[in-house]
Amino acid sequence: MAVLAALALVLAACGDDDDSGVAASGDPADSTEPTDDAEGTEGGAEESSFPVTVTVDGTDSTIEAEPQAIVSLSPTATEMLFAVGAGEQVVAVDDFSNFPEDAPVTDLSGFDPNVEAIIGYDPDLVILSGDRNDVVAGLAAVDVPTIVLPSAMTIEDTYAQIEVVGAATGHVGDAAEVVADMQSDIHELVAQVPERDEPLTYYHELDDTLYSVTSDTFIGEIYDLAGLENVADAADGAADAGGYPQLSAEFLIDADPDLIFLADTKCCGQDASTVAERPGWGEMQAVQQGNVVELDDDIASRWGPRIVDFLEAIVEATADVDAGVAG
Repeated sequence: MAVLAALALVLAACGDDDDSGVAASGDPADSTEPTDDAEGTEGGAEESSFPVTVTVDGTDSTIEAEPQAIVSLSPTATEMLFAVGAGEQVVAVDDFSNFPEDAPVTDLSGFDPNVEAIIGYDPDLVILSGDRNDVVAGLAAVDVPTIVLPSAMTIEDTYAQIEVVGAATGHVGDAAEVVADMQSDIHELVAQVPERDEPLTYYHELDDTLYSVTSDTFIGEIYDLAGLENVADAADGAADAGGYPQLSAEFLIDADPDLIFLADTKCCGQDASTVAERPGWGEMQAVQQGNVVELDDDIASRWGPRIVDFLEAIVEATADVDAGVAG
């Protein structure tokens, strides 16, 4: 049961809003955009004019006045809110919103949301990653506006969602600065990636039942920026798994990737030593060469501002590795 719960957590953190518990949902960035008439000064001084309407995946949300009692039921949305400077407007966040440290964590659930529990905080805006338990309709019935920000499929989706959060909370300029800083930092990190005769291969582990990601996810795109090749793309059934296939030990041992990235250190207690103890894994080159990388589960699964930290961890872990050394 613990493993199943951990898998649900990890895949939901990756933005699942799908009955499968695996596939992430999301549309191109141009479907996630602010449609307000905000005008202002340069940079962080620019603010939204209210009322403001934002559109996400074809759904409009209108916020009549600058919100002062925001509830976030998405760890990624919580990070976005604080990043754009709306932290003081947040009155409650869900029980998995553990960053930043000063976020007002409650026992509210983003996986099993309860309308009565949410309205107990008298919110004037609720941000979620999915419409579970028909919570959007329940909140609309009591005139509480909602914004649903599903899992990003690309980094551009992340930028667009940050801009939506900025527009909805009165921080248009701050959101633009966050995006610009992220783009600059990512550009600098990509410039540090060494040229290799052939790309390094990798396996990204979501949990200890060997769920992974393909390149058709925002996680896979980040690895692409670091010049890595995903072994999961070649797995049977990967194309039909919504970007999150469950691999077999036999497939991975045969693929023998140059690097193994563990995004299940918190949820499932995995590290380089537990990987080495798995039958047959001790012979894999990543294990023998010390190229098992222990990631922070949260940073590696959330599509918010800390994707820069995720890319930095990958670039640093691969700086002195090449296919010739690893293999």
